[in-house]
Order: sequence, then C-alpha cells, then structure tokens
Amino acid sequence: MNDEFIEQPKEENSQERSNKPENVSIVEILQQQVDKLSKEAQEYKEKYFLTLAEIENMRKRLQKEKQDMTRFAIENVIAEFLSPLDNFENALGFTDQMSQETKNWAIGFNMLLAQFKDVLSTHGVTSFSSTGSSFDPNMHEAVEIEESTTHQDGTVIHEFLKGYKRGDRILRPARVKVAKAPSEKESSLSSENN
Repeated sequence: MNDEFIEQPKEENSQERSNKPENVSIVEILQQQVDKLSKEAQEYKEKYFLTLAEIENMRKRLQKEKQDMTRFAIENVIAEFLSPLDNFENALGFTDQMSQETKNWAIGFNMLLAQFKDVLSTHGVTSFSSTGSSFDPNMHEAVEIEESTTHQDGTVIHEFLKGYKRGDRILRPARVKVAKAPSEKESSLSSENN
C-alpha cells in the first residue's frame, strides 16, 4: 500500500507536468489574443479621437468661411455705396457758388452726408489720406505720374479719389498722382540750358 500511495502522487505530478506546457500554451494564446484586442481597441480609440478632431476642425472652418462670406458680402455692398457717396460729397463742395436758398438745402444735405459717414464708421469703414505718403500699390491706384524735383520719388502728391478701408482690408484704393524723379536726359538738358 505504501508503494501505491507514493506512486500515485508521482503519476499526478507527471500529469501536471505534461499538462503544464498545454496550460502555458493556452495562457500564451489567450494573452496574445488579449494583446491583439487591446491593440485594436487602442487603434479604434485613436481613430475615434482623430475623427472627433477632424469634425471639430471642419466645424470651425465652416464657421470661419460663413463669417468671411458675410463680411465680404457686407464689404462689397459698402464698396458699391462709396462712389455715390463721393459724388454726393463732391456736389456739396460747390455750395460757395450756390444761391442762399440752395445753400440752406446744402446744409441739410451735409447733415445727411454726416449720417452716412457715421453709418460707415459704425461698420468700421474709414477713409484714409494719401497725400504726402509713399505710394503703396495695396492702398493706392496710380492714375497719373508726374516728374518732380520738389517731391521724393514715389511720393503721393495729389489724391483724386480718397480710399476706404475696413480694418486692415482695403475696400477701395485711393486714386492718386505719384511723383517721379526726373529722368537723366531731362536733368542733363536742363543743366546744359542753364
């Protein structure tokens, strides 16, 4: 009996030993599956957050585009309004040559002109002065160039039509006359004549 008792545990031990590699391989397989599923879950999580970020960026981009479209539409309407406003202002510049009755009307029209300018100012539209400044093709449209020895080359010497801007955006460039240094031929001719 003693022999059987001792041998029986040996058999169990040998069965445990033979089962251990199988158990280990099952554990390894399950661990590999868990690792694989964890990796897939992490990839899906990253894709989810990436998609959320893309949606948020798209929402912001669409909102900005909508604001830009609205701003450009307003600016286009304002830009079209500027020419009649200039004509109105120029017409009122001749009040000195009018009769007294017409001058009284002009006072009322000047009040209307001031109201128009206030509306433009409310929307951030301002005129800018160009005379005496350096020519900037973003802000000025050169309609005339005049050679000058009294003004620096590239200086705006006369403004035919004032420019308007809204913030940093130019709604209408100023139409200007720009000074140009005399050419060398004319300089040498004038020095020879003297």
